[in-house]
Amino acid sequence: MKLNTMSDAIAKYVHNGDTIAIEGFTAFICFAAAHEILRQKLEGLTICRMTPDLIYDQMVAAGCVKKMVFSYLGNPGVGSLHCIRRAIENGIPNKIEIEEYSHFGMVGRYMAGAAGLPFFPLKSYLGADLAEVNPNICFVDNPYGKDRVAVVPALNPDVAIVHAQRCDRQGNTQLWGLIGMQKEVAFAAKHVIVVVEEIVLEDVIRSDPNRTLIPHIVVDSVVHQPYGAHPSYVQGYYDRDNKRYLAWEKVSRDQAATEAWLAEWVFGVDNWEGYLARLQAEEPNIWDRLAPGSAPSQPVNYGTYG
Repeated sequence: MKLNTMSDAIAKYVHNGDTIAIEGFTAFICFAAAHEILRQKLEGLTICRMTPDLIYDQMVAAGCVKKMVFSYLGNPGVGSLHCIRRAIENGIPNKIEIEEYSHFGMVGRYMAGAAGLPFFPLKSYLGADLAEVNPNICFVDNPYGKDRVAVVPALNPDVAIVHAQRCDRQGNTQLWGLIGMQKEVAFAAKHVIVVVEEIVLEDVIRSDPNRTLIPHIVVDSVVHQPYGAHPSYVQGYYDRDNKRYLAWEKVSRDQAATEAWLAEWVFGVDNWEGYLARLQAEEPNIWDRLAPGSAPSQPVNYGTYG
């Protein structure tokens, strides 16, 4: 059976030393999974992601990371990720390795991994100096011309954790909005945990097949976790909690304050429901504030056949 609690899914599929990807480009970032990884005290992880933000800052601050593979990092619209910076520059709480690409470089790595290819060609490194500090960015002769083309290696994480609006119990997963590389990382990974706001009947999925980006055949585990992407957002369910992103800027500047935050909001609760209860106790009307409003799409008629 694919339906699991977050605790059971992480315990089964994420292990010390694994390479994991918790994707989501601004939206659909599964903080609930990251916090459970920290509570289970996993170590030596290589974490991959386009645009690491607060989620990986928190994981680095907790000391579970040995290496980060990424493209651009920052607290979006706010500034630096201070925990990652402390780890890189001063080894606090431990030194981490970094492997940096452009956005399209990470896109190419996921696409090659998803397609079973050894590498992905791209032109965006021509004339740039990123290849000078990343030996995994290579150049090959164009077999159809006289120029050179940059290539990046395929990326196949041990585990991908993908957040979405809904799926059925088999894991047929539907997303809409700013979907980022959720589909590609799911096809590239060896194991996939899908976390959703809603589990719906198969008939609902079948009624709108073009929204199914991740089919059940690549999904190992399904976790029903409403609000599991907070403080990021899920299109049509809740908006981004900018208040918490701004608050992290102040907290994360100091390692002791960061550890106190982790002690309260991650290690001080048993699960994500405990986090949500604490959140609502602090701000009873939070979900009213983050209500997404209404912007329904037009219905379509798929017709019948056969």
